[in-house]
Amino acid sequence: MNNKLLACGVIAGPLFLAVSLAQAFTRHGYDLNRHPISLLSLGDLGSVQIANFVGCGALLVACAVGMRRAIHHGRGATWGPLLIGVNGLGLIVAGVFVTDPGAGFPPGAPAGPPEHVTWHGVLHEVGFGLATLAGLAVCFVLLRRFAAAGERVWVAACIAAPVADVVVSAWPDLNTLPVRLLIGSAISFGFVAAVAVRLAAEVRDRGAGPAVVKPPTCTTGPLPSAVPSDQPSATPS
Repeated sequence: MNNKLLACGVIAGPLFLAVSLAQAFTRHGYDLNRHPISLLSLGDLGSVQIANFVGCGALLVACAVGMRRAIHHGRGATWGPLLIGVNGLGLIVAGVFVTDPGAGFPPGAPAGPPEHVTWHGVLHEVGFGLATLAGLAVCFVLLRRFAAAGERVWVAACIAAPVADVVVSAWPDLNTLPVRLLIGSAISFGFVAAVAVRLAAEVRDRGAGPAVVKPPTCTTGPLPSAVPSDQPSATPS
């Protein structure tokens, strides 16, 4: 059961990206170079992207439960799973509360920024911010855990993932911002998936354990004599 929960963290990223890109290339009037994927939640087919946000967020929450069961003690045992859960909750909030139309999408929307900022548009940004910050913070929380265990490869991964995410997302080029935000999401999802795979392997190893050697079973019947029957027993002189 626990490995199934961890598998949710592996599935979430590819599913989110696949559904988002499928819409990006098929929705009328949508341009990935100009429109953030949040705008896909608007229009006649907006329910698809809403379900994508909520469903993948729920998968991350399930993964967080699996992580908490897999990490029983030590550094990051509490905050690591908790931040993965906050990441998922942020996606759910971003899906339930849709963004405001703008940048010409959906067709008929203002060509520039939204004309009016609505309360649900604000909550959408809050959810996006929670998911982003939690995705970055969990890397540094798990960094301490892997550093204490002397696992240099994972320490490097915990540093490289958030640095790459920030550099890609914050690069000063507004013309490619939606694409870069999607790449940043892919990096964050990829880190969670890698950690989930690692923990699932640990759970399997703990479940296998050392081989148990059973003691030989006792047979019924009389025990063999210590002195062979065909040998005369020694008698005292």
